[in-house]
Amino acid sequence: MRKLLIYLKDYKKECIFAPLFKLLEASFELIVPLVMAAIIDQGIAEADKGYILKMGGILVLLALIGLTCSVTAQFFAAKAAVGFSTKLRHSLFSHIETLGFSEMDTVGTSTLITRMTSDINQAQSGVNMALRLFLRSPFIVVGAMVMAFTVNAKAALIFVVTIPLLSVVVLVLMALSVPLYKKVQSGLDAILGHTRENLEGARIIRAFHKEETETEQFHASNDFLTNMQMVVGRISTLMNPLTYIIINCATLAIIWTGGRQVYFGVLTQGEVVALVNYMSQILVELIKFANLTVSVNKGIACGNRVQEIFEVKSSMPHVISDVKTSAPRSISRECTWESPDSYTEELQALQKGDKGSFSEKKDTYVKFDHVSMTYQGSSEEALTDISFTVKKGQTIGIIGGTGSGKSSLVNLIPRFYDVSSGCVSVDGKDVRDYDLTVLRNKIGVVMQKAVLFQGSIADNLRWGKNDATEEQLWQALEVAQAKDVVEKKEGGLDFVVEQGGRNLSGGQKQRLTIARAVVKDPDILILDDSASALDFATDAKLRAALRGLQGEKTIFIVSQRTSSIQFADQILVLDDGQLAGCGTHEQLLNSCDIYREIYESQFKKEDVQGHAGDDRSEGEKTGKKKEQKGGQA
Repeated sequence: MRKLLIYLKDYKKECIFAPLFKLLEASFELIVPLVMAAIIDQGIAEADKGYILKMGGILVLLALIGLTCSVTAQFFAAKAAVGFSTKLRHSLFSHIETLGFSEMDTVGTSTLITRMTSDINQAQSGVNMALRLFLRSPFIVVGAMVMAFTVNAKAALIFVVTIPLLSVVVLVLMALSVPLYKKVQSGLDAILGHTRENLEGARIIRAFHKEETETEQFHASNDFLTNMQMVVGRISTLMNPLTYIIINCATLAIIWTGGRQVYFGVLTQGEVVALVNYMSQILVELIKFANLTVSVNKGIACGNRVQEIFEVKSSMPHVISDVKTSAPRSISRECTWESPDSYTEELQALQKGDKGSFSEKKDTYVKFDHVSMTYQGSSEEALTDISFTVKKGQTIGIIGGTGSGKSSLVNLIPRFYDVSSGCVSVDGKDVRDYDLTVLRNKIGVVMQKAVLFQGSIADNLRWGKNDATEEQLWQALEVAQAKDVVEKKEGGLDFVVEQGGRNLSGGQKQRLTIARAVVKDPDILILDDSASALDFATDAKLRAALRGLQGEKTIFIVSQRTSSIQFADQILVLDDGQLAGCGTHEQLLNSCDIYREIYESQFKKEDVQGHAGDDRSEGEKTGKKKEQKGGQA
């Protein structure tokens, strides 16, 4: 939490004025018992109405000054606390954006959301309370004791005993409650995770009739959170009764001691009332301090949780630092290392919009050299010893069973994950030696799950290229076979897509995400099973259109349909993370048993599906013919 206080550096003035005005308020408050003592001893005792009105006016003036100081302090404290949370939230979001897929998988989405919202709000509340009361409450407590000595030293000794005893109670309760508040927030993470999974997977849960199981798991997490909150609540609630007992005992001692001294003429009645008022002030401030303790404890626990995210460092920095003074990698691998000056040249070219100037130096190609890859926290390799080379302009098909490592393989090219051994190179240079901006500017990726954002269709397509013209958008839609979809929508490109694309079908979302990648005009286009919701004819038209794109684009098509990849220049067959076969469609039918089994199983299924299957086969054949004509053209 201490490291997060740097976000208050722009609010130094507020951090000074807020406690300062609170101390001024406290100073005027400490004068009130003395004024009351004077009214009792002089005004009331001598029946001097003028004096009583005069001192009453002073009390009103002190109240007004105190109110003004209090409101001013609250203004500065709120401004500093809100500014702190705003900067912290911006910084945390920016940091999360730098994390790689591995870190996101490890930390988890639900806990990131909790720390971005609930934890930062608790930290904000803690900062606000601390600025207002952290100095005021101790100042009142110590000040009341000092003022008591000015009234009567013997009676003030009761304060000397009471205040350390109260301090011990507060510190012990703080030590017990801070770790528990952290567990409470962890329980909240679990609740949020279950809720998010159930909302996103509601259809799957119902399809497999798992409502009762999910309900039981949610109740288990909820009961844990409830129990932790009750435990920490019980500890926190001890603050008020313990402090009340100590203060009331001290008040009784003051009345007993003061009464005897009044009887012997050592103290006046007004002075006894002043001592009791000072003890009451201590009681009120300790109640406030108890609330402050609870709020600050929550803020500290939540701030520490936010700091934990800041301490998660990305395994792949966005920009290579001090690259001109660094030496080539000393890792054993057959990868070409280029001069560090090339980074600066590429970045300058990228800023000027000259994306292709460096691709002209040599043929763009992708090379996997004995690549193995393991996910964080996993003991088994997702990919094992994968090697192949892709020339510029080739189309590569990737096929295999579920969990065979298809997505893992293509995710290594844009460096969403890093290899465990071996290397992946693009343009003859290891992807780990690239600045990520330069590398990912060369690549367009269409993820397995089609993700669209709230906004117009044009806004979604321009994620690929911010300054894309309307003509370029329509061209991309035509390539993605989505032109007719957009034309039928009210407003065309201005049609508003709801959050997550809820108002679009699965096939429409997939075609729009493909169009978004095409708008970018990348050198390498990766389609990660992104046409699974398309019918065979549309899929064939899409592939024919992609092959007809301007320039020599290297295309990776991940699919579980052999019909989607059989015309690729190379087909990679994966099985349990290993490369089981590599070649053309005809070569693999003769040499790879796994590919042949996949192909035969799919076409046999189509044959037994009757009329509907025949319709799809004819559509596919028609699409294939058009694709072949387009390729020849």
